[in-house]
Amino acid sequence: MQPRAWLQALRTIPRVDLSQWAALDGVARWLIATRAAVLVLTLVSAIIAGLLAARAGRFDLGLWLLVTLGLVLAHATNNLINDLTDHARGVDRGDYFRAQYGPQPLEHGLMTRAEMMRMIVATGAAAIACGVVLVWLRGGATLAFFGAGVFFVLFYTWPLKYYGLGEVAVILVWGPLMVGGGYHVITGQLSADVLVASLPFSLGATTVIFGKHIDKLAQDRAKGIRTLPVLLGEARARAGVVLMVAAQYAITGGLVATGRLGVSVLAVVLALPSAWRLVSVCRRPRPETPPPQLPKGVWPLWFVAFAFDHNRKFGGLFVLGLAADVLLR
Repeated sequence: MQPRAWLQALRTIPRVDLSQWAALDGVARWLIATRAAVLVLTLVSAIIAGLLAARAGRFDLGLWLLVTLGLVLAHATNNLINDLTDHARGVDRGDYFRAQYGPQPLEHGLMTRAEMMRMIVATGAAAIACGVVLVWLRGGATLAFFGAGVFFVLFYTWPLKYYGLGEVAVILVWGPLMVGGGYHVITGQLSADVLVASLPFSLGATTVIFGKHIDKLAQDRAKGIRTLPVLLGEARARAGVVLMVAAQYAITGGLVATGRLGVSVLAVVLALPSAWRLVSVCRRPRPETPPPQLPKGVWPLWFVAFAFDHNRKFGGLFVLGLAADVLLR
């Protein structure tokens, strides 16, 4: 067991060479290969779904644990499929962005295709097992949510990401699908208010993917990957991030003002300094070289680094505010 390596892989995406990889245990390898540091986005969506269910007085711990495990494993499966697909299509070859900020197990020779396929099958089978059990227990719309989840896991990398639909998928998946679907599975109910309440965090998750796609816009355009930032152009894409950040706070304020959420959720305003840093960098084009104030090891991440920092703070405060709201009720 290597708990220190596990914790590092949960905090960041470690850059490891072949000798370091060989010294890791199976858990650490799985965490690095699945980019576990970004799985926190899915965990937050699952927590929001559980808290909203608790707020409605219909929380079920067993169902919530199954929902959370299934969603996290589905996200992990998607990350693995993403790497396999991009490797097979030659996208990650050379100095491509994905191969710069962390290990791409196939591109860097850390895993063979057969090993990657076994990891995908095992992780995906566990995710599907959770979904099947939930469909059997709940039925109804759970099957539709399960089917939508399978679709996005299999087809996000191609063709959705290649044709400007990947960012739209992120809004839908980390909001209505994970939060709205998770809420339905836990409570047995569908709620329009929950779907709206899912948007502030899903918009934040979308700023992260927008930031990443702006960072690698030139490389994507050269490889024929038409992400939404490629279609919009960098200036419009940066403006889109600013609008989404503003919408996160506007929707949260509207939910509180209309009584759909309690005033404690306004704790998200404590994330405004981080929001301002993100907005500030989005006012200028991406720098050609790493600015001196950027911490060592972050580059080539730029817009995505600021977006991830803001979304982590906003999401954490949203969860804390929502938990306080549940307790106060």
